Amino acid sequence: MRALFREVGRFRRDKSGNIAVIFTLALLPILSAIGCAVDYSRATQLRSKLQAAADAASVGSISKTSPAFIAAGSMTTDGAIPVGVTDAANIFNGNMSGVSGYTLNSVTPTVTKSGSAITSNVQFSANMATMFLGVMGKSTMTVTGSSTSTANMPLYIDFYLLLDNSPSMGVGATPTDVATMVANTSDQCAFACHDVSDSNNYYKLAKSLGVTMRIDVLRTATQQLMDTAAATQTYSTQFRMAIYDLGSTADTAALTTIFSLSSSLSSAKTAAGTIDLMTVNGQNDNNDQDTNYDTLLTQMNSAIASPGAGTSSAPLKYLFFVTDGVADEVNASCLYTMSNSTWGNIAPRCQEPINTALCTTIKNRGIKIAVLYTTYLALPTNSWYNSWIGPFNAGPWGPSPNSQIALNMQSCASPGLYFEVSPTQGISAAMTSLFQKAVADARISN
Repeated sequence: MRALFREVGRFRRDKSGNIAVIFTLALLPILSAIGCAVDYSRATQLRSKLQAAADAASVGSISKTSPAFIAAGSMTTDGAIPVGVTDAANIFNGNMSGVSGYTLNSVTPTVTKSGSAITSNVQFSANMATMFLGVMGKSTMTVTGSSTSTANMPLYIDFYLLLDNSPSMGVGATPTDVATMVANTSDQCAFACHDVSDSNNYYKLAKSLGVTMRIDVLRTATQQLMDTAAATQTYSTQFRMAIYDLGSTADTAALTTIFSLSSSLSSAKTAAGTIDLMTVNGQNDNNDQDTNYDTLLTQMNSAIASPGAGTSSAPLKYLFFVTDGVADEVNASCLYTMSNSTWGNIAPRCQEPINTALCTTIKNRGIKIAVLYTTYLALPTNSWYNSWIGPFNAGPWGPSPNSQIALNMQSCASPGLYFEVSPTQGISAAMTSLFQKAVADARISN
């Protein structure tokens, strides 16, 4: 018996087998933890692939070349875009092609248009069979996720071009052209007057001498503008153009439609090719009062419908105003009375820088005015210019660019939408730059 007690005591004191026992008891939870980690790692990798596919689907389905983006351009109301849903599903499935080890429960794309924004949302759910968690009663794991992307549609803009074709636009386009006319006219006149009563008028002379007149550059620039607009727009109907001038003859000087508002930029380009200098029938035809801003801008204001938010059904409105900035009209309220020691008082004829209140009336309606001021070049050999126009360019206001003509034209423009043409730059480059500034302004303002 004593020997038995010794053996029991020795057994109690012996610890050499504890590690094996403890390891045996801990093996099951350790294996379970490792199995869980493996299964969860596999699930994480699968979800990453599914999420990447969802991201690609949400972004790709509203890219600028996507069916949804194109379809949204012709929608006049907000709502779902079915072609976008199909496209998103195809993109998702294409990205998951070749990936195995899961069962897709659902992929649910929604693509909608709201105002000028297109939103794509892609949700997914998938099951993955487990390798180790099954022994714990969990044979599958479910992974879910979603991706949302938003794209802003380009803004729709209606451009109303008001182009000055009055006789003053018959001046040479550059100082060299002016000098050529002065050197080849008996009265040193820089204006290529289109006098239909004289078969040898200065307009024909300018043509024969190869002189480029401002009206020539304006015509070409307007045509080039249509090409620029066509190349810039995302949708074929994004930009609409309307073209107006001051009338074909001095006797009928008034707002005249060259091209009615339309998205056909090619037709607008063709119509712009007909822009030409206003004709006169003898000296002092219509008392040379051919630039009646008070009437023209009032009529222009009536011709422009109320602006919208920039959608296809409610475009933004921009007045694109190209002129040399000097009114010549019958106006008893002329801001500057035409009277001096040489010519006497000839009111109510009015020659003055544009009245900026006319522009303010238009801008107060939410219409933006982009002004391209074709600098009224000094004509020191012309007595009329020296008496009536020169004082606005120099005189009490100092030389350009501080001339009252330029200052008023800048005040007429909406902020950031003023451009003055220098003789070396030319109207074409300036008109393109101003158009691009207007499009950029529309994006920033909205």
